[in-house]
Amino acid sequence: MGITVFTILDKIACYLFIALFFWGATCKFGRKNEFNDDFLSLDSMKSARGLAAFGVILHHISQEDFFQMNGILSPFVDAGVYFVAIFFFCSGYGLLKSYDSKKDYLKGFISKRIVKSIVVPFYINVIIYGIFNFLAKYPTAKERWIGNFLGITMMNAYAWFPIVLALLYLVFFLSFRFIKNRYVAFGVIFAFIIAIGIGAMVFGHFGWWAGPENWWMSEDESFWENGVKWYMDEKVFWFQGEWWVNTAPAFLTGLLFANFEKPIVEFFKKRYALRFHILLVLTAILFGLSSFGQSFFGYWTEFNGHGPDIGNKIATYFCQIPLLFVFPVTFFIFTMKYKVDNPVTRFFGKYSLHTYLMNLMAISLLRFVEFSEEFDFAPIKIGDVKNNLFVYAIGVIILSVLLGVMEQKITERVQDLLFAVKKPIEVNRTWSLIDDDPKASKHAACVREEVVKSDSKPAEKSK
Repeated sequence: MGITVFTILDKIACYLFIALFFWGATCKFGRKNEFNDDFLSLDSMKSARGLAAFGVILHHISQEDFFQMNGILSPFVDAGVYFVAIFFFCSGYGLLKSYDSKKDYLKGFISKRIVKSIVVPFYINVIIYGIFNFLAKYPTAKERWIGNFLGITMMNAYAWFPIVLALLYLVFFLSFRFIKNRYVAFGVIFAFIIAIGIGAMVFGHFGWWAGPENWWMSEDESFWENGVKWYMDEKVFWFQGEWWVNTAPAFLTGLLFANFEKPIVEFFKKRYALRFHILLVLTAILFGLSSFGQSFFGYWTEFNGHGPDIGNKIATYFCQIPLLFVFPVTFFIFTMKYKVDNPVTRFFGKYSLHTYLMNLMAISLLRFVEFSEEFDFAPIKIGDVKNNLFVYAIGVIILSVLLGVMEQKITERVQDLLFAVKKPIEVNRTWSLIDDDPKASKHAACVREEVVKSDSKPAEKSK
């Protein structure tokens, strides 16, 4: 294989993410007592989520077998956990800030913050993927079709994030609604996060409990043909995989950071360089602990030949979650001095959830490019597997964006139809109801203006 323009660009692809990190950044390192005071503003959070969303897309691409075999995008193979942790931190931080600043914030919380913002997008994604899977003729058992449309089983394996987020929102609502002591509420949320973490470790990566002992290690071809049912496969049910739970601690970190924001920021503003470097060292130590746990114990213990080996999974989980508690703090304390904000991060921040949800479809639709070296009928064949992988990666990014924007527009339309708020207004001493949208409000204002003008005119004398 000779060196081509594509193989050179292929090696540069990972660094495009780094370039994105420098584009439009506000850097105040070396400037004593100068900080980005808006580093936790809504716009800054959106840019942080945008950077994370772009990183998650690259992570998913890097997980493809051909990419791993050829070492393409290798820095992103294990980086997804850190990008998702940023999402969870922003969600937790935003919830508590809204709770503290908005009167009666919990009133209508389930309908607005859970059903409208999470459940509706999730089920629209289920419908879109259902149509896609049907047209693609993916072999699916009837029972699983039912489970998929109910949301009990996974139509889209990447759609685990909104499920976990909805559960965290629900436990936040229940804790802050019925527990007066805020610190006890934090404790309940922490206990819930640990509970679902241990539960996921017990559940494993697939239905290890659904067949004979170590059935997945069987070399009997007849068993694989007749004995393995659909519900025994990977990524079928909720919480099948450590990625469901190992980033959830960042949600609690966001809540705690919002609660103690002022003293935390004041602490780091004094002797920032020293204290930030201590935080970096702590993060590095916890990273070492996480790496040790994954290499010594491991999450994928099913293939060690000792059954599900749940104990080692749990040990790995507890080795990793301290890092996920601390990492978001390290990231956002860093942004006190170095904040990224550019058109790309803002765009991905706006469409982050839906580009994430539609990423699997983009990956599936373009796999013919990835496998073009293997199949003569592939419509795109550049002649070098690395060239194909580079084209595939760019194609997946573009298609994820297009599909994500499309899905978000559909979702917003459905949300407007389902959750149109009625507001009473007085028109000429009578009440009418209008939809809570700008066009209707503008029309109502015009009607009120005409009524006022009419009422202000002197009454016409009767003839």
